[in-house]
Amino acid sequence: MSRQTTSVGSSCLDLWREKNDRLVRQAKVAQNSGLTLRRQQLAQDALEGLRGLLHSLQGLPAAVPVLPLELTVTCNFIILRASLAQGFTEDQAQDIQRSLERVLETQEQQGPRLEQGLRELWDSVLRASCLLPELLSALHRLVGLQAALWLSADRLGDLALLLETLNGSQSGASKDLLLLLKTWSPPAEELDAPLTLQDAQGLKDVLLTAFAYRQGLQELITGNPDKALSSLHEAASGLCPRPVLVQVYTALGSCHRKMGNPQRALLYLVAALKEGSAWGPPLLEASRLYQQLGDTTAELESLELLVEALNVPCSSKAPQFLIEVELLLPPPDLASPLHCGTQSQTKHILASRAGDAAEHYLDLLALLLDSSEPRFSPPPSPPGPCMPEVFLEAAVALIQAGRAQDALTLCEELLSRTSSLLPKMSRLWEDARKGTKELPYCPLWVSATHLLQGQAWVQLGAQKVAISEFSRCLELLFRATPEEKEQGNRDTYFHLLQTLKRLDRRDEATALWWRLEAQTKGSHEDALWSLPLYLESYLSWIRPSDRDAFLEEFRTSLPKSCDL
Repeated sequence: MSRQTTSVGSSCLDLWREKNDRLVRQAKVAQNSGLTLRRQQLAQDALEGLRGLLHSLQGLPAAVPVLPLELTVTCNFIILRASLAQGFTEDQAQDIQRSLERVLETQEQQGPRLEQGLRELWDSVLRASCLLPELLSALHRLVGLQAALWLSADRLGDLALLLETLNGSQSGASKDLLLLLKTWSPPAEELDAPLTLQDAQGLKDVLLTAFAYRQGLQELITGNPDKALSSLHEAASGLCPRPVLVQVYTALGSCHRKMGNPQRALLYLVAALKEGSAWGPPLLEASRLYQQLGDTTAELESLELLVEALNVPCSSKAPQFLIEVELLLPPPDLASPLHCGTQSQTKHILASRAGDAAEHYLDLLALLLDSSEPRFSPPPSPPGPCMPEVFLEAAVALIQAGRAQDALTLCEELLSRTSSLLPKMSRLWEDARKGTKELPYCPLWVSATHLLQGQAWVQLGAQKVAISEFSRCLELLFRATPEEKEQGNRDTYFHLLQTLKRLDRRDEATALWWRLEAQTKGSHEDALWSLPLYLESYLSWIRPSDRDAFLEEFRTSLPKSCDL
């Protein structure tokens, strides 16, 4: 009876193994299929087959002779499912936990350990693994998947402890995760073992590259380019697919630029451009490098190429049915030097840096107005301004180019889009004046528009109309600006004072001078303010180097009764 049972068990095991091997081959055939629909269907069928096979195996009591196959099927199922979904879910963690519990069942250690977390379960399983040498290869594959899941979830502490236990390190030993990954030595796969989609060594190589890149990029973002270099070099020397290698070389270029090595930075950026079609990050970094070197022509050429590159749809290869490096990388970070933004954001950088800014700004406005979601909203976080600020920057560029009439047309368009909101904002103005709520942006945009209209009329020689626009600008600012912040308007006051003096409007000029004097005796907090680009550009024209001399001359011209 015993021989018959053994024969039946062996027969079932052979059938299960054959099914696993067939499904793995099917997944590999699907990977090589050029037809997208057929590829997806074959892979999905293989996934469902592995799910059914795993259900059959786990429906029986855990047994050491069957566990190597069961763990292999579990790993193949997790790999295929994660690659199809392009990410890990809680389901994969539960699959791993169930496998660990099955291993402990064979050692009669299930009991209270079921309530333990994954890390505690791993400790128990790895301690027991010395008694189960036939499970070693399968357990190392499972370790690789657990490491991938924890790395993608940023659970680096748990991952370090797992690798310490796996490597036989004592508690409190090296917490250098990169070193722990390099020290990990998976056993060689047996020739007659069930087929796998990805062995433990392959998983280790992917983990090593992904973590080295993540660590290097984080060091770069936090301002430690010297520390980032070693990790990025490790990533570049490992199993690094081309799209990732482009990012690694770009990050290395950024490190060397920040460390004052422009020639080495340029070599890495050239290497990045040669590696693939993802030219955005290296071109943006090249523009930063040329700006740092003072080579404006090369900087603008890089930005123009970047605009073209961002206009080309990204052609991404079909993902492998494996755990790949890209699967373990963090989502794009706006603070990352590799984030090159959108085409409109790049056009904005180009316009703000180009000598012929006016045409670039008009091109940018055309792009934004043609888009489905024009951004008339409060300024977002960097790297780009909102739509009204682009209008204002464009108006400044037109005035600077001597195209005052075009600037007026643009300002009128902006006013038509924003002025209708002003009557609804009286409560916001009052709250802003009292400092109880954030300063509303709309009145600031409208007041800045009147400021630029005034400057355009000055350029056209219409001084009286200019005065009217400047006065309207100040009226809106007085209504919207908190009392303690009225110091950010000194340059506008000064410009208006000059204009009133030229027009010989003595009484108004004197009243304005007194206000300026009162501010001079107050705080100088305005010097710390970060002004929008359109105001910085505008004030650079009207901020004379002899302002103090002009004010002193005006003071001495006042009647004696007005003297301080």
